[in-house]
Amino acid sequence: MATIKYLLDESDTPKFWYNIAADLPQPPPPVLHPGTGQPIGPGDLAPLFPMNIILQEVSAERYIEIPEPVRDILRQWRPSPLFRARRLEKALDTPAKIYYKYEGVSPAGSHKPNTAVAQAFYSKDEGVKRITTETGAGQWGSALALAGSYFGLEIEVYMVRVSFDQKPYRRAFMESFGARCVASPSEKTNSGRKILEENPDSTGSLGISISEAVETAAQREDTKYALGSVLNHVLLHQTVVGQEAMKQLEIAGDYPDLVIGCTGGGSNFSGLAFPFLGEQFRNGKEVEVIAVEPANCPSLTKGKYAYDFGDSAYLTPLVKMHTLGSQFVPPGFHAGGLRYHGMSPLVSLLADLGFIQPRAYPQLHCFDAGIQFARSEGIIPAPEANHAVAAAIEEANRCKEEGIERTILFNLCGHGYFDMQAYTDYFSGNMYEQEYSEEEVAMALAGLPSVA
Repeated sequence: MATIKYLLDESDTPKFWYNIAADLPQPPPPVLHPGTGQPIGPGDLAPLFPMNIILQEVSAERYIEIPEPVRDILRQWRPSPLFRARRLEKALDTPAKIYYKYEGVSPAGSHKPNTAVAQAFYSKDEGVKRITTETGAGQWGSALALAGSYFGLEIEVYMVRVSFDQKPYRRAFMESFGARCVASPSEKTNSGRKILEENPDSTGSLGISISEAVETAAQREDTKYALGSVLNHVLLHQTVVGQEAMKQLEIAGDYPDLVIGCTGGGSNFSGLAFPFLGEQFRNGKEVEVIAVEPANCPSLTKGKYAYDFGDSAYLTPLVKMHTLGSQFVPPGFHAGGLRYHGMSPLVSLLADLGFIQPRAYPQLHCFDAGIQFARSEGIIPAPEANHAVAAAIEEANRCKEEGIERTILFNLCGHGYFDMQAYTDYFSGNMYEQEYSEEEVAMALAGLPSVA
């Protein structure tokens, strides 16, 4: 039983991004100024982001047109393929139908260029010369380095130190496209130096890396900051994934009962799930949506839904999200792209309203699932994507136990070919579960900002 691929023509690359804010059952809580506690306006974000990005961040329009220069680049690999995983279905002996949207076909090997190209375009269009950013596992940094090379922009990436050490090929990829990659925390910024004074052996966190990138961007007028997940405009740009999947499933004569994605900040998950949730809100086409996070950084399942900073140095606005506290430093597990203390405000709201089911899985369980998938389908998933694979297999096994046929769709958001050290550790027995510190989370949550 062969794997079946559902392809679209490049003319089917979406012309619009879908904005779920237009269809939410209730409006999202406002973003607050960290000094005044009042809702922020576009001018408050102007030092960090291009104005078109800011307008997208606060937009309530259902569809926002994708600029043709962005579509022209996206068409190099979009639409990405949708696969029916018949070999995996056979291996599991399940009555479930399993589909996966494969984002590893992009030049950077993940879904991240979908927003990196857009953010680089808007920065270039505004006369920006330089972009700073952070990266966890290196997928976002790789994507922005690629996008920067398309538009002739200087890119500086603050990479979480544990990933900087674990993933040298990601660093080499970024440098190949002209980006500068800095281990974070670093001596380059006030926020980095402060962390190193307190803990010279700090493994870093996305919150710390964001602080360094934001601080650097704010120091120069020719520089803007770009974020790879969490914020509304990033999730907006990723909805090309779900829109394409809808067309491809229509070709297959199918529609999902379950939509699954891994979650760290929420971008690949939202890119697949939001268009389907929009169909549910507008037209009543119900779908079960599962968000899978790492058990050792469980913001959705164990975090508090509260206002918090997006970074560790309190430089960013306050957003209401599921958070473990901005001072929490997660263990150095291999799914570096999921090591963030908070979750997207939009994903957090939908989870709080009961439209998303959060789950948390340990990393060995996820790598077990990733290997089972690879040996059936021939693709080695990124460590982050293994979380979605694990949930899909769990649901397929449930279908077998209950004797029911359901259609499962998940996002294979990237391949693992830059992350083979993780698999080396897995096979050699050097991968182990790293429990997050409940004491550290309690301390971090105790320091949440007071918002009336």
